[in-house]
Amino acid sequence: MFLSPRSALVFALVAAPAVLAGCAVDPIHARRAAATASAAQDRALDCAPERTDACAIDTPYRSLVASALQQSTPVAPVHYVNLIERGEDALLLRTHLIRSARRSIEIQTFIFSEDDAGTLVLDELVKAARRGVQVRVIADQLFSLDDANLYAALARAHANFEFRVYNPTLHKASTPPLEFAAGVLCCFWRFNQRMHDKMLLVDDDIGLVGGRNYENRYYDWDGEFDYRDRDLLAVGPVGTAMRASFDAFWNSAYAVPLSRLRDVAGSILDAGVAAPRYAVHAYRNAARVAELSRRADDAGFVRARFVDTALRVGRVDYFSDVPGKPDPAQAKRESTRPLAALLLAAKSEVVLQTPYLVLSSTAKGIFRELHRRASPPHVIVSTNSLAATDAFYVYALSYKYKKRYLKLGFEIHEFKPFPAEATQLIANYAALGAEPAPPASAVRDRARSKYRNAPLKRGGGVRIGLHAKSMVIDGEIAVIGSHNFDPRSEKHNTEAGFIVRDAVLATRLRDSILRDTQPDNAWTITRRQRTRILGGLNNAIANFSEALPIFDLWPFRYASSFEFDPTGMDGHCHPSAPGSADFYACHTDVGDFPEVNLPLKTIYTRIVTAFGAGLVSIM
Repeated sequence: MFLSPRSALVFALVAAPAVLAGCAVDPIHARRAAATASAAQDRALDCAPERTDACAIDTPYRSLVASALQQSTPVAPVHYVNLIERGEDALLLRTHLIRSARRSIEIQTFIFSEDDAGTLVLDELVKAARRGVQVRVIADQLFSLDDANLYAALARAHANFEFRVYNPTLHKASTPPLEFAAGVLCCFWRFNQRMHDKMLLVDDDIGLVGGRNYENRYYDWDGEFDYRDRDLLAVGPVGTAMRASFDAFWNSAYAVPLSRLRDVAGSILDAGVAAPRYAVHAYRNAARVAELSRRADDAGFVRARFVDTALRVGRVDYFSDVPGKPDPAQAKRESTRPLAALLLAAKSEVVLQTPYLVLSSTAKGIFRELHRRASPPHVIVSTNSLAATDAFYVYALSYKYKKRYLKLGFEIHEFKPFPAEATQLIANYAALGAEPAPPASAVRDRARSKYRNAPLKRGGGVRIGLHAKSMVIDGEIAVIGSHNFDPRSEKHNTEAGFIVRDAVLATRLRDSILRDTQPDNAWTITRRQRTRILGGLNNAIANFSEALPIFDLWPFRYASSFEFDPTGMDGHCHPSAPGSADFYACHTDVGDFPEVNLPLKTIYTRIVTAFGAGLVSIM
């Protein structure tokens, strides 16, 4: 039976009490499931118990660990860091580090998918547990695995392997639409609070944070839509702070063992103590996985690509929220406080990269204060265009307030869906040949996602969307993590990241972000050219329309997207910033939504922005 959206909402309102009545976990049922999973767990070790290294592969990172710990003092810590830009490098390095673990592995993630990247990491974690490594994983429930049978297999995979789900809706792994609606209606604040942290910690010495989850698109493996993302690996004493944060999440009421999920407990009991051993997955692109696996075992390759290029730095700070996020009445969240302090101390420049340019009230207040200074810092922003983003509705909110950001002095560049730097990536996919059809689980995951791409006027191979969350302050301080600098990151999601006060690393990060703002990779956003009289009238009407709480339908906007035109001024043009004397002579106005092929796109987007204005804090 098909229900209209309105009928589905009414049905959810009526059915919510009945659904919620059965959401509590039966303690006896949960204990039986836990006992069954424990009895079925594999306890055999693939490594001799007397081996103190758990048969880990040799890694050249051990020398960096030794150097960092030997050189560090309590007041002057030393770290070695790698800036990880390429997606496949990020997956290869994770695989290598998991295989190199001797004692422990901790992982936090927002998304864990059942595609090649996700299942490869799961398989590697189980293999590490079988070697004798203590493995603990926390994944947010809403966009992670929702296969109760797979979770049941993980629950009994090995005695050294533990997996917990953060903030599960109705105490289940899977959240069908009706239960999703019931969760929103019954406990909106709790349901809306997600664990957005992305962290990997190996042996308490090697830590990695950034924007990447465990899904193909974060590692240039999707074939249709991939993310431009970034991680920072840090070797040294910062692992202690990372471990403390992880333990706080692990021991919180929000991190629920698999046997306490109702649907997983049922699968565990149905399989019984004679359930089959956890089996390594069959990969859709087995050749690609095999090649990455081979290079992950190659110590010489890892040394040349990562270890030899690692940068020696001093202090590395790990910032993170506490589980559950503080009550909204509290002024500052743990992950927001240090970022706010850094911004307020900025003197000359802020370079910001975020996929969603929807600033929180705290961020807007900070940037207004900076702009009022006699010599305000130059603010450069790299973010997504509508053509590049997979979060259409979030982009609509940023579109509504674009004028305000420009008035604050922001120099905004919106990422293109087919940036020039992705040429090699597209060629790599062509060499791999056609991808097999996605499994049913992948189709389901995409269907249940709130994110959607806008249709484009032309094809161009693999579409790229910006997902990195990074900031550089005054060319001296680098920030890399999961914080999007938006209302969700401030008020609802738990976030984590690194702050590094090192000019060399900050310069590398700044150069990387600015490459994403170059004409071949991004459009420049600035005010349209206009006549004095009509321009003033349009500006007044647009201001009035933007301030309306419901509709914002005025079609003539203050800002537009501009494409660099090297043929302007008889071929004497060079890329320039908005405000320069020859900007309009060397740049062509390509409209609000370049490359997007959407009927009535202007009206549709205005309507979405108007009705979504009150939902900024939960988008």
